[in-house]
Amino acid sequence: MNEKKALIEAALFVSENPLTLDKISKISGISMKDLREIIDEIKREFDTDSHGMELSLTPEGYQFQVKDKFLDKVSSLTSYSDISKGGLRTLSIVALRQPITQSEIIKIQGNKAYNYIKSLEKKGLIRTEKAGRTRLVNTTKEFERYFGKSVKEIQEKLKTTPISDIESEEK
Repeated sequence: MNEKKALIEAALFVSENPLTLDKISKISGISMKDLREIIDEIKREFDTDSHGMELSLTPEGYQFQVKDKFLDKVSSLTSYSDISKGGLRTLSIVALRQPITQSEIIKIQGNKAYNYIKSLEKKGLIRTEKAGRTRLVNTTKEFERYFGKSVKEIQEKLKTTPISDIESEEK
């Protein structure tokens, strides 16, 4: 069981994206029942103070993430490689101008932004709600956790970034 647990930990560590139980089961060959027990064991182990990471269940699946208390110290070390450049631009626009309508984002970035919005919402970084014939877009608490900074801090940083750098996505 220890080797299977180690394999699951390795898969969760190297994956750029969260993994579903189905995907972990396919990788490891472990039954769902045993897999849930192992996931629970890993979660309990990483919840202790002796680890800087925790096993988290996101809308997309399981992933290791840095514990909140260490985020501000290590967030500058990541390239946020699980989000495309276009996705980061969309996220920047939302963070800076929120609440912003989806139609305004599309005017700035073009039709590609529909996919960026869908992807960012799936990651839990933004939320959308119906607003007439469009959608209103805002960041979430997960956005702040992900970047290790408050929305206000991120907005201040974005205000010093030339808007052309943010909006230079091909349409």
